[in-house]
Amino acid sequence: MSAVILPGRPGGDATVRPVPWRRMAWVTWRQQRATLAGVVAALGAASVYVYITGEHNHQQSFVSFGAGSQLTLTTALFQVIAPLIGAFVGAPLLARELETGTFRFTWTQGFGRARWAVGTLVPLAIAVAVVVGAFGLLFSWAFGPRIAGLSPLAGTTFDLRGVVIAAWTLVAFAIGVLAGLLIRRVVPAMFATIAAWSALAVLAGVFLRRHYETPIVTTKLNLPKGAWVMSQQWTRGGRPVSVSTVNQVLQKIGAGILGGNGQVGQIPGSATSNVNPTQYLVQHGFALSSTYQPASRFWTFQLVEGSWLLVLSLVLMGASIWLVQRRAT
Repeated sequence: MSAVILPGRPGGDATVRPVPWRRMAWVTWRQQRATLAGVVAALGAASVYVYITGEHNHQQSFVSFGAGSQLTLTTALFQVIAPLIGAFVGAPLLARELETGTFRFTWTQGFGRARWAVGTLVPLAIAVAVVVGAFGLLFSWAFGPRIAGLSPLAGTTFDLRGVVIAAWTLVAFAIGVLAGLLIRRVVPAMFATIAAWSALAVLAGVFLRRHYETPIVTTKLNLPKGAWVMSQQWTRGGRPVSVSTVNQVLQKIGAGILGGNGQVGQIPGSATSNVNPTQYLVQHGFALSSTYQPASRFWTFQLVEGSWLLVLSLVLMGASIWLVQRRAT
């Protein structure tokens, strides 16, 4: 049973003033201190690893760094921080009260349903956002030398830095709270939270983020350092050309398109040529059209994404508070 009894005032007067916010803050702390301790412990252990790695990274030559396997593995692991907090902190918050039936007692106390929901959700949401935000700052410092070889807008690291990591955690928490209130079972609500958060993350990373500002289109071969290249395609006379057309031209020098985004090079096993494939295409009237976002837009993108995630979080938590207020005991 997770409810904590608030001492009542003698006399049972119906006009008694609501329980003060500081009393509710104390109750919230008593109920959620184990959860907060678990979050701090888990992120603390991760922070030790990040700090040790950061010390090593800053002692090495920046030139030796790149998009190495260590950075790829680390960022993949840290991507789960937000959804796990949503699942293990947000989802059980109301779902446990509903699943065990303790909401019948908790929601009838003198504090009031809406005030109880606000007093429970808001401090916990702020706490996890602050803790994760601090972790994001440490991550940015630790892997700064390695990230310097990539675009700061790259999806592998963008949502682990700046204000966005805290915003994604906050929205995961809000999704978990609402899922727990709607589903009324802890374990299903946890799975629903992870699924909903993952779908939102894919939507933002694949479709929304690239449109925060109008991308730049250029035919220059040398793009600015740190540019987030979204697409590249060979054109001729201002019109896109097919891969087969490009390969027909390049086969004369034993080259061809080797990968995505129009990358060209010598075909393995063919006769080696000293001619640069890219320059060869340019000399024959081709141009490589690149669509990209410059690295200078990093903080603009951070603020845009952080803002709409914050608004979404407030809407979801507001909906949860409204449902608590409207729900029949």
